[in-house]
Amino acid sequence: MQIDSIKAFLGSDTPKSWIHKAVDEQEILLIDHANCEKKAASTAMNLMYRYVDRSELLQKMSQLAREELLHFEQVVSIMQERGIEYRHIEPSRYASSLRSHIRQQEPFKLIDTLIIGAFIEARSCERFAALAPYLDAELQKFYKSLLRSESRHFEDYLRLAEIYADEDIADRVALFAEKESALIQEEDTQFRFHSGIPQLDTA
Repeated sequence: MQIDSIKAFLGSDTPKSWIHKAVDEQEILLIDHANCEKKAASTAMNLMYRYVDRSELLQKMSQLAREELLHFEQVVSIMQERGIEYRHIEPSRYASSLRSHIRQQEPFKLIDTLIIGAFIEARSCERFAALAPYLDAELQKFYKSLLRSESRHFEDYLRLAEIYADEDIADRVALFAEKESALIQEEDTQFRFHSGIPQLDTA
């Protein structure tokens, strides 16, 4: 999938102020990127354990979990080369805010979870593309290499939502697009890979 299609799905671009902050805060960027890859693998595994009767989901999430763990290893390797200590940092409000809108009755819970997965992967892909031109050669090459797999993960999540839905998912996609875009366009007190516009006085 082309990046233009992903941008159309998201409905909003990453603000330039976030890109400038990311360039200045590459240590936090890489630590949180590693956390995001690890969390993505965990999410895929949790779905596999929860929905054992969904054969398409098991196949796609198994592949996704392996790829996300590989990406995690690659980010940690880059951090080690740069003398960056992998330490605990608080996550952004992005994913938890989106998940607060998940319906709790099945199959709607699964559908909403999959749609959110699509948005998280799509935003990651959009940010890799937006950031790459501003980074050094090694990170630029690495982030560009992630674009293909992240865009496939986005497509897989969205396709699974369509497969398992007992309803047209267009309204739910539109709802989460609105919520996701708001999180990206609003100010955030802390900088993270999926945070919104950085406040001027953020350390």
